Amino acid sequence: MRSMSFENQQRLLIGLRYALLILIAMIFIFPIVFMVVSSLKPDMQLLRDSGSLRAFLPVGDISLDNYADAFERVPMLQFFFNSVFTTVVSVAVALWLNSMAAFSFAFLQWRGKALVLSLIIATFIVPFEVIAIPLLMVVNNLPWLGSEGIEIGWLNSYHVQIIPFIADSLGIFLFYQYFRDLPDELVEAARIDGASIWQIYTRIIMPIAGPILATVAILKFLGMWNAYIWPLMTIRSEELRPIMVGLQYFFQLNTAWGEIMAYLSVVTIPVLLFYLALQRAFIESIATSGIKG
Repeated sequence: MRSMSFENQQRLLIGLRYALLILIAMIFIFPIVFMVVSSLKPDMQLLRDSGSLRAFLPVGDISLDNYADAFERVPMLQFFFNSVFTTVVSVAVALWLNSMAAFSFAFLQWRGKALVLSLIIATFIVPFEVIAIPLLMVVNNLPWLGSEGIEIGWLNSYHVQIIPFIADSLGIFLFYQYFRDLPDELVEAARIDGASIWQIYTRIIMPIAGPILATVAILKFLGMWNAYIWPLMTIRSEELRPIMVGLQYFFQLNTAWGEIMAYLSVVTIPVLLFYLALQRAFIESIATSGIKG
């Protein structure tokens, strides 16, 4: 009887745990369901249904008109391309540079590296709004990166959206934490075999750094894809604006909530696909963080 009672308690605890996890998942999923369902409804029905459970159900006058109207109101394909281009380039270069910086902190011996690492980590607590204006003044006086070498200033360009955000204190710190927890024997054995620093980095460390690569890639992707304040300050041309800046087009004249929901649904798709593609490695990174060896 005691054994059965213990088994029943275990089953009850497991059931409660799953119920709690399902509840938490629903809390995060419901806003996405509301957004997608609302994108299929006219504005009047959307506002009328928002006070009831009908807001989460595809009932009533359902159509794709909001998506068609959203594509007509803004050059969505151009904005989408701009965001994809700046995000992909930023993520790729940031993974390379930040991992190399973290590699030097974790495996190389050089004077002052503890102080430099502390300063890099300290910059993580500084809000972007604090450095936005100084950074704007800096990039406005840098030489132009293009065929017109006589021009000054990076404003209204792709590289002003990419280069200032390649070096990432959080990315360097996450890479450093992961590299530091790797067995020291890996690097020592490679050095004994005569491997160079570059060979150790490219052939030994990075091939086993998949989980942390996925974690940093997801965080960097979210930061670049959701960029709004900086592009709004530095980009004047419609041909170079990212997709999040395009959201302001829907509030200029009359606010069309159905079109806004359709636009946001399109914006959300790449984020979900990118996370799902790296989900396993991301979870593995969280599960194994802090484990030595």
